[in-house]
Amino acid sequence: MSNVLLIEDDAAIRTSLTRGLRDRGHAVSSAPTALDGLRLAVEERPDLIVLDLGLPDMDGLDLLRMLRAVSHVPVIVATARDGDAEMVKLLDAGADDYVVKPFSAAQLDARIRAVLRRSGENRADSSVTVGGLRVDPRTREATLDGAALDLSPREFDLLHYLAARPGEVVTKRELLTHVWQVPYGGADKTVDVHLSWLRRKLGETSAAPRYLHTVRGVGVRLAEPS
Repeated sequence: MSNVLLIEDDAAIRTSLTRGLRDRGHAVSSAPTALDGLRLAVEERPDLIVLDLGLPDMDGLDLLRMLRAVSHVPVIVATARDGDAEMVKLLDAGADDYVVKPFSAAQLDARIRAVLRRSGENRADSSVTVGGLRVDPRTREATLDGAALDLSPREFDLLHYLAARPGEVVTKRELLTHVWQVPYGGADKTVDVHLSWLRRKLGETSAAPRYLHTVRGVGVRLAEPS
């Protein structure tokens, strides 16, 4: 199941697409304005955003650029504009795909699955380097300043998930969902324990972090040491 954020100002379209996507197994949250959508994108960290361009408070293209400044989440743009120049502009601004109105929930679902499949393949296969830290999911090996790290399978998955999102604040809910494959609900101590073990192997502590930085009340951020 994927978590989809639908940013669409038309209430009838929003309701119809929400129902159709939920019937196809997606968890859907929605927002009627650009600012509400941006807030939910930061708070909920969806797996994918469906973004309508014709929003009442901001042009959708401007919102797309704002989203790209803070997140790598896949974005599908929904637009009535079907010219080649417009499509090139959207893709250059960071859209992963687009659908031209009118479209059905079934068509959108197919686009969502294709984009998430491509996104998952790209992230799963690519090695990640952040400062002196290198994580290779193909060989499941991680090194720090050239020295191999002795990580458990779960520690490796946790490190790779964070390293693939350098500089982004990741919530415990997101880690439980994507690393542990369990819904959020009281198990956040599991995340804390594994982060503690991971810090020890990276040669740091929560009080003196190098790579793993706790953002109190929000989550954790992996970043290159300054």
